[in-house]
Amino acid sequence: MDRYVYEDILENTMRLWARANLGRSWVFQQDNDPKYTSGHVANWFRRRRVDLLEWPSQSPDLNPIENMREELERRLKGVRASNANQKFAQLEAAWKSIPMTVVQTLLDSMPRRCQAVIDAKEYPTKY
Repeated sequence: MDRYVYEDILENTMRLWARANLGRSWVFQQDNDPKYTSGHVANWFRRRRVDLLEWPSQSPDLNPIENMREELERRLKGVRASNANQKFAQLEAAWKSIPMTVVQTLLDSMPRRCQAVIDAKEYPTKY
């Protein structure tokens, strides 16, 4: 993925979903990956008036999507695909099979995660 692919995802997936589900009052979270922080992408956020959560460098990875990736890996462990289309179909099926309770549990854990980082004063946390 590069900054142009990321911008396309932001414009055609994230923005539409947020508009339909979150209304006007929300903040977007991303880490400091160079493709996310490029001037090109920063300009997209400014033009769209999307508020970004300030993310310090060298920060712990609190993004719950990492946990979702681990969940996908567990569900697909040992599953082989013979081509990209088959792999995509497997990923999509596994993603759709994850109960919303898993997602909600991750979202509900965010205040605890953030507090753990504050309490650790720059030292590692269990997250």
